[in-house]
Amino acid sequence: MKFIVKFFAEITIKSRPVRKAFIKQLRHNVKLVLKKYDADVTVSGNWDFIEVFSEKDELREEFIQSLSNIAGIAHFQYVREFPLVDLDDIVEQAVVSYGDVIKDAVFAVRVKRVGHHDFTSVDAERHIGGCLKARCGALAVRLKNPEVLVPIDIRDNRVWMIEQRVEGLGGYPLGSQDPVLSLMSGGYDSTVSSYLTMSRGLKTHFCFFNLGGDAHEIGVKQVSNFLWEKYGSALNVKFITVPFEAVVGEILTKVDNAEMGVILKRMMLRAASQLMSEVGAKALVTGESVAQVSSQTLMNLKVIDQVTEELVLRPLITTNKQVIIDKAIEIGTAPFAASMPEFCGVISVKPTTRAKMHRVDKQESNFDFAVLEQAIENAQVMSIQNVMDDVAKQYQGEVPVVRMPVGDEVIIDIRHPDEASNRPLRVSGRPVKVIPFFALESNWSELEKDVPYLLYCGKGVMSRMHASYLLGKGHENVGVYLP
Repeated sequence: MKFIVKFFAEITIKSRPVRKAFIKQLRHNVKLVLKKYDADVTVSGNWDFIEVFSEKDELREEFIQSLSNIAGIAHFQYVREFPLVDLDDIVEQAVVSYGDVIKDAVFAVRVKRVGHHDFTSVDAERHIGGCLKARCGALAVRLKNPEVLVPIDIRDNRVWMIEQRVEGLGGYPLGSQDPVLSLMSGGYDSTVSSYLTMSRGLKTHFCFFNLGGDAHEIGVKQVSNFLWEKYGSALNVKFITVPFEAVVGEILTKVDNAEMGVILKRMMLRAASQLMSEVGAKALVTGESVAQVSSQTLMNLKVIDQVTEELVLRPLITTNKQVIIDKAIEIGTAPFAASMPEFCGVISVKPTTRAKMHRVDKQESNFDFAVLEQAIENAQVMSIQNVMDDVAKQYQGEVPVVRMPVGDEVIIDIRHPDEASNRPLRVSGRPVKVIPFFALESNWSELEKDVPYLLYCGKGVMSRMHASYLLGKGHENVGVYLP
């Protein structure tokens, strides 16, 4: 099994040293991601493309899914490689790959050639195209806008029959740019802004300010882990939790109502600026967009930014909300955002939209900054790889776990729709319902009350959390399926 990976166009116009560095990083990322499927995968690269080879053909779909989520790739091709004998042999191989596809279709052959041969690319296209039309029942050959394209690369004494082309993420290889620290609430904005920095090559660490909701922290850990697993190229990334309950208490008791939102954001930037050194970050990232909420007017953003000398990146600054939501749906974070149990600890009745620095300074003079320093000191830094284990500890022993069902239990697959679709759960002799985690509570009342249900999520973390929640609501017919 072989794939040819083509670089994002902006990589190819860089200077020679920069281009080489980007290709090296991309090669490293591809190897890191794919070796979890095949430890012996071969990833080699040159100036124009990267070659990926594995002897495990059964992993084709896993490789395609993984490669399509690695930043720095414009597109990649699944190719079948064989030695060059002559043009008639290429025809035979083309019949195998495209014979059924071009039947009753209008097609064209495209040949790219590298090396010295006794035929030109046009000669090869005419010979192969004519033979395929005669043998496969195609309607016609049309060079412009064909219904089916048969792409073939001839490289010296080897032939690549390109059987599939898949578009990539584009952008720069993750890790080719400096690290950043993204402030995560788990909603649409922060997840999309984090994705955008990741896809631009910025190694993105996550920082969550807990305003008082444990369920919110668990939700943010879940979506951060999802982003990392899908788009993080398996690089070592950190997740920071900052206990901000006492800071919220100070704001509620010491700050005038109108300035609460702006001052809370200033406190977050103060804390995040000090925590950047924990991960070597060179900038902070937020999901703010101009005027989306009261704290995000230009006047307020200016006042907020004056609290730090660090660079603050706002990838969504001029993006409309619906565009952000659409992007969240595309990248897979929308279900998390829609069900995120946010805790809003600071809500102003009449928030200012035109904060004045002298007023903010006066309000902050009442604030006990020892509370903020204590929150920073108590911040927890952990590897993103371990956040789900940390979540799992909170639910161990709280819900019944079944390894092998023996009764009349019905299994409910609560995984993210993408994962459930890519890897359907099949249990011999057992009915399986598919209800995504974000729709579980709203659909629970429609299920039969005298039937025992086992929730499945793969690793057992989300299923434990949701089973625990349902048990707490008085539903006794729920457990976890963990084969």
